[in-house]
Amino acid sequence: MRLLNLNSILYLFFFLILFVSKSSSEEESVDIWEKKEITNETSSEAVEVDNQEKKIKINFQNEESLEANIKISENKDISQPDIPLYGIYDPEENDLNLYMWKNTDGNEIKNIFKRINKIKLSKSSEEIFLNTIMTYSYLPQKNLSDKEFLKLKLDWLIENNKDNILEEFLNSNQDFHNRSKVIQYLVDKNIAKANLNEGCKKSEFINKEIKDSYLEKFKIYCLIFNDKKNEAQLIFDLLKEQKLSDSFFNTKINFLLGISEKADKKVKDDNLLNFYLSSITVPGFKYEPNEKTNKYIWEYLNAANLVTIEDFEDRDKIKTLELAANNNKFDKDKLFEIYKKISFDVNSLINAQGLYQSLDEVDARALIFQKYLLSDNPENRIKLLLLLKDISKRANLSNIFKEFISDNLKEIAEEEKEDIVKEYEAVFKRNIITEQSKLGKVKFDDKILHRSRVIRFYTDINTPVQKTQKDLNNVYKKIRKNKKYFFSAKDLALVESLKIDGFSIPEEIKTNEIAKQYSVPKNLLDLAENDETGLLALKFVEIIGEDEISILDPETIYFITNILNKAKLIKFRNQVITSALPLRS
Repeated sequence: MRLLNLNSILYLFFFLILFVSKSSSEEESVDIWEKKEITNETSSEAVEVDNQEKKIKINFQNEESLEANIKISENKDISQPDIPLYGIYDPEENDLNLYMWKNTDGNEIKNIFKRINKIKLSKSSEEIFLNTIMTYSYLPQKNLSDKEFLKLKLDWLIENNKDNILEEFLNSNQDFHNRSKVIQYLVDKNIAKANLNEGCKKSEFINKEIKDSYLEKFKIYCLIFNDKKNEAQLIFDLLKEQKLSDSFFNTKINFLLGISEKADKKVKDDNLLNFYLSSITVPGFKYEPNEKTNKYIWEYLNAANLVTIEDFEDRDKIKTLELAANNNKFDKDKLFEIYKKISFDVNSLINAQGLYQSLDEVDARALIFQKYLLSDNPENRIKLLLLLKDISKRANLSNIFKEFISDNLKEIAEEEKEDIVKEYEAVFKRNIITEQSKLGKVKFDDKILHRSRVIRFYTDINTPVQKTQKDLNNVYKKIRKNKKYFFSAKDLALVESLKIDGFSIPEEIKTNEIAKQYSVPKNLLDLAENDETGLLALKFVEIIGEDEISILDPETIYFITNILNKAKLIKFRNQVITSALPLRS
C-alpha cells in the first residue's frame, strides 16, 4: 500500500515537472515572437504583442487604405527622416519624384522664391510653378525646415489669391503648420465680399487640433448667423472659460444672442471680424477709411456699400479714395461715379484741355474724365485717354485708369475706320491690355518640320506612333528636296524630343552638329545632371516669367526642351512643345 502511494506521489511529481516545463516553453515562444518583428509583404495582417499581459493583438488593415499609403511612400528611403509630406499632386503626374529637392541647398530655394515673388507670372509659367511646389516631396537636406518651406508656398498662394488651390490643400492635408492662417485668409476673403454664407462654410475646416481664438470667435458668430444660438452659447461659454475671449467680443455676442438688449457704439478695426461685428451692431454705423486702412476692410466697405461721400467739395477725402483705388482697395467704378458728380460749368468742359493745368489735381482728373465721356470724335477720344494716362502717371496714380484706357481704346479700335486704327496702331499696341487667350487650332505646314503634321504626336494624344514615324519620314523627304532649307532651333527641339521618345531619326539629320550652333546654359545642365529637378523647374518658371511659352524666341525654346529631355521632365517638355512649335489659327 505504501508502495502504491509512493508510486502515486512519483507520478504526480513527474507530471508537475512536465507541466512547468511546457508552460516555460510556451512563455519562451511568446518571447521569441516579441523580439522579432513580424513582416509579411503579401499580407495585410499586423501583429502586436502586449509586453505586460502577453497578449497578441491582430489588426487587419483595409486594402484600399494600405494601397493609398503605398502610393506616396513606396519609394521611401530608410535614411530619410520621418517628416510628413505636404502637397496636392502625386510626383508621377509631372515626372517629378519625392526626392526632387534632396540635392538642393535650401538657400537656393529661398532665393528663387524671392525672385519669383516679384514676377507677375504668365498662365504657362504659373502652371509649371504650381505643379512643382504643390507636388508631394521630401525637403532639401540643409538650410530649409519643413515649416519654412511650407510658409514659402502658402505665402505665395495667399498673396496671389489662389483660393481654390488653398482649399484643395486644406482638404488634402489635415494637419500642418499655419493651417489656421490659411483658414483665416479664406474666412476674411469672404467676409470682405460680404458673403457670410460662404465664409461660414470655410469655418468647417476648423478642427479640434486648431486652437485659434479668431477662428473660434468666427465659428460662434456663424452659429448665430445660422440660427443655432444654443450651440453658439455653449462654445461661447467654453471660450470665456479658456480666457480666449475679450470684452469687446463678449459685448457684441451678448447683443447678438439677445442676452443684452442695447448695442454699444464701440468700433474696432484691428481685424476684419471685429470690424464686421462693429458694422452690424452699431446703429447708424459710419466709418472714415484712410490710406492705412486694411485692404480687407476697404473691400468690405465697398461690398457693403458703406463708403459714402456727402460733400463733393471734400477734396482730401476724394484723394484718399483715389489712393485706395490705385492700390486696388476701392472700386474704381465708384471713384468714376464720384468724378461725374464734381460740378463744372459748360465753358470749363468746352476748354478742358486748356484749363485742367490750372485746377486742383482731383478737379483736373475729373474734368478730363468728364470731357472724354462727352466726346464723340474718335481722334479726340484717343487724345483725351492719353491725357488721362499722362496726368494720372504724374500723380503716381496710373493704376486708376489703366483698365479704363485699355477697354475704351479697344472699343475705338473695333468701331472706327481702318485709317484711324492704322494711324494710332502704336498707341493701341502700347495701351491695350491683352488677355491670355487659349491656344488656337493647330494648322499644319509640311514645308517646315516643326510645324508639320509630325507635331500631331504631341498635340493629339491619340496619334499612333507608327503614323508619326511615317509622317516624319514623308515630311523629311519633302524638306530634303529644298536645298535652301534652314534647320532651325525649333526643328532641332522637335527632332531631339522625337529621338528621346523612341522614334527613328533620318541619318542625314546630324543633331549633334546642328546643336553646336546653339548654347545651352551650363548652370541649368548641372541642375539636370545633379537631379535637382525641383529647382530646375523653378528656374524655367523664372526664365518664362511674364511671357507665354508661345512667344519665347527659338533659341530659348531649344535650350529649355534640351534640358527638360536630359532631366526626363517629359510632361513639362510636352507643354513647351505644344505651346511653342505648332502654327495656330
